[in-house]
Amino acid sequence: MENNIRSLRSYLMQRLLISLYLLWIVSTIVGYFATINYANQPYDLVLLQRANEVAAELQLGSGHEKLDVVPTLPDGSDLGMPDRVLYTVTDSEGRKLAGNGNTLRPLSYRRDRKGPLFSNGEREGQKTRMVSLTFPSRNGVLQLHVSETTQQRQALIRGILANIVIPELLLTLIALAVVWYGLKQGLRPLEQLRHEVVNRRRNDLSQLDGSKAPAEVRPLIDAVNNLLERLKLVMAAQQRFVADAAHQLRTPFAGLKTQSELALRTDDPERKQHALEHIHTSTRHGIRLVNQLLALARNEPDAQRTDNFAVLNLNRLAQECTVNWVQMALEKDIDLGYEGTSTMIEVHGDATSLAEMLNNLVDNAIRYTQSGGHITVAVRATPQGPELSVEDNGPGIEPQHRERVFERFYRVLGSGQSGSGLGLSIVAEVAKRHGAELKLGAGSGDIGTRISVRFPLRSPSAAN
Repeated sequence: MENNIRSLRSYLMQRLLISLYLLWIVSTIVGYFATINYANQPYDLVLLQRANEVAAELQLGSGHEKLDVVPTLPDGSDLGMPDRVLYTVTDSEGRKLAGNGNTLRPLSYRRDRKGPLFSNGEREGQKTRMVSLTFPSRNGVLQLHVSETTQQRQALIRGILANIVIPELLLTLIALAVVWYGLKQGLRPLEQLRHEVVNRRRNDLSQLDGSKAPAEVRPLIDAVNNLLERLKLVMAAQQRFVADAAHQLRTPFAGLKTQSELALRTDDPERKQHALEHIHTSTRHGIRLVNQLLALARNEPDAQRTDNFAVLNLNRLAQECTVNWVQMALEKDIDLGYEGTSTMIEVHGDATSLAEMLNNLVDNAIRYTQSGGHITVAVRATPQGPELSVEDNGPGIEPQHRERVFERFYRVLGSGQSGSGLGLSIVAEVAKRHGAELKLGAGSGDIGTRISVRFPLRSPSAAN
């Protein structure tokens, strides 16, 4: 028994016959899909034959087409033929010329494939199977699309499921019960370790003792211990961040308190007005700092969820954000421009986070660009992926500071601008969340600053 406990792999291999079960599962799946494929063939042949009959009635390809002829096709009302059949005749551009359906496709979708082309679809909540044929005509090429619902095919699939898959499912459940029993017996030595972890205090991040665990589980325990060490570092960084944030928030609120007390104590209108202006400035800085802290928290590594990602038009998003900063740029006599493309550039991401990122880039550029300067927001498509960039002709950032400006609360000394040092940190976190590549360098002619965010290319499957 001691050997079985210490060699968990041998214990499971001897009692559960994992390799045999895996082979059985694979053979079941392959057999099922092979049966489905074989069952579809006769239905496709019948559908192709019906399409040829429709083509013959309409005399497609003869040069004397009779598109006003209405072929007799099943409408789904016959219990012996529950599937409804529709047809459409279109030209090479996909425009409908005749038919009782509305299947419109340009000729280019065939991608030079010859002969009948079968495809799956959906109509009015029902799955359909369609065959498409092409015929030469005097005015170019005609397309015939004949589709039918798949009730008969689905009935066959349900029959296969009832006669083959369900019995195999019962066998699978029995096998799962055997596996469960084997795992329960084999993993009994780990119960003590589980009990130790469950009864730990919430803030106890000490390492697990894996000396008594099975040899096969020790790599997992080592990995957990490594995770605990990294978690310690993350918690320490979070504590430092909270301390820094508290320090940054303390300054504007202290200023608010001081100026409000001055305003309450004085009766001089000028001094009261001066205090109110300071209160307004401190409030504005405090609001900006809080918004930046919230934006940073939303894009923290632990909050990097992608379930709210959607396909976005990067051109439109960048243009809308740029328009919001035009007034501020005009007040500082800065030429704020936008360069986009005529085509839609798609990215997969969170619109709110991307807008926060671009707003911080433009705000940073306006703050550090001198009066009479110019800023350009650009969106372009590159072979490596869509790229968003903000370029200015301001004083630029020295090379020794370019890596550190993306750190939290880091500000270049002597810039003469107020701020919390969080703007570019938010940019970095948003770029990381979207898997984008962030680059900072000099602008055109080695003047100013150019920050670019290059998004990854979307795969064809994701684009569809």
